[in-house]
Amino acid sequence: MAEAGGRAAQLKSSGLRHGWTTGACATAATTAAYTALLTGDFPDPVTITLPKGQQPAFALAVEALADGSGPADSHGSAAAGGVGWGGPVGVSWAMAGVVKDAGDDPDVTHGALVRATVWHGAPGSGVVFRAGPGVGTVTKAGLPLAVGEPAINPVPRQMIRDAVAGVAARCGGTGDVVVQVSVDHGEEIARSTWNPRLGILGGLSILGTTGIVVPYSCSAWIDSIRRGVDVARAAGRTHVAGCTGSTSEKVAVAVHGLPEDALLDMGDFAGAVLKYLKRHPVDRLTIAGGFAKLSKLAAGHLDLHSSRSQVDKGYLAGLARTGGASEELVAAVAAANTGLEAVQLCAAAGVPLGDLVAEAARATALGVLVGAPVAVDVICIDRAGNIVGRA
Repeated sequence: MAEAGGRAAQLKSSGLRHGWTTGACATAATTAAYTALLTGDFPDPVTITLPKGQQPAFALAVEALADGSGPADSHGSAAAGGVGWGGPVGVSWAMAGVVKDAGDDPDVTHGALVRATVWHGAPGSGVVFRAGPGVGTVTKAGLPLAVGEPAINPVPRQMIRDAVAGVAARCGGTGDVVVQVSVDHGEEIARSTWNPRLGILGGLSILGTTGIVVPYSCSAWIDSIRRGVDVARAAGRTHVAGCTGSTSEKVAVAVHGLPEDALLDMGDFAGAVLKYLKRHPVDRLTIAGGFAKLSKLAAGHLDLHSSRSQVDKGYLAGLARTGGASEELVAAVAAANTGLEAVQLCAAAGVPLGDLVAEAARATALGVLVGAPVAVDVICIDRAGNIVGRA
């Protein structure tokens, strides 16, 4: 598929548009920049090949070419020998930038300008990666990159290496280059991601395994959950907490005294936490979340988002009956407006619905983890952060 201007592909089945990952954008920018470095001309639009063979085209948002006498534009180096948005002073370099189109996915990097600046490297060096402004650096073990490396993930690195090799073959280059990837305002955007907690400091990660963003797949969030487990294990943590939000996170810390790198921002993706821990276990997992969300886990749902699973009042009514609720209370629970109202009605009558939900949620979790040496406890809270159930 070729999409002129980098416009996202149409998802025929749902009417939603695919988008492009930051890795795909960095690859397109690198391709254009290296081509210009060798030929003096920027291809625009620039076409790349994704890991599964698709060939999207991207329009360039910015471009600059320096002849070695100094920065070619205001984004270049500010001081001799320094590296800014452009390349090092006194060295020929080319810079190209692509605006990320995430399609119809609610991606925090949608609209970000991803730049690649390329200059010739030492003979035999191959492709050397550097983090420019807005791209983070790895500072903790447990990630798929060594400490000190730019946060450009393995698949985007390979995409960029392949693109460089293709340009070198077409345009007579050696393929020995330095590729500096930057994202305008990336450090600010990264504050709303997991990167600071994962020890990726200074900006965003350049991500993507296919080059394509599937709307509402939330693949970046799930990948962050996995990296959070990896970092916790590398730090020697034997107890982690999967939390549905910031309030439940605070409760987990208050109850168990867990450090920040043991906290997993699970959100709605309970299944992602459980399935990854089944393959990469720790001794203990605490699941902490709002009563309504954890009632969905109790009922067997692993995706807790409101658009993909609902609070089952009939299920809650059945649990209340097993806990000794009168038929009048059972009917009231079945007719409750919210899960929280149901647990409050039961609490007033001395029926431990919160504990029953926590026990059932724990059973669901253990069912997914079966065979893995992971102990599980569950904490249900209300909106104010009060504990309404534990198992």
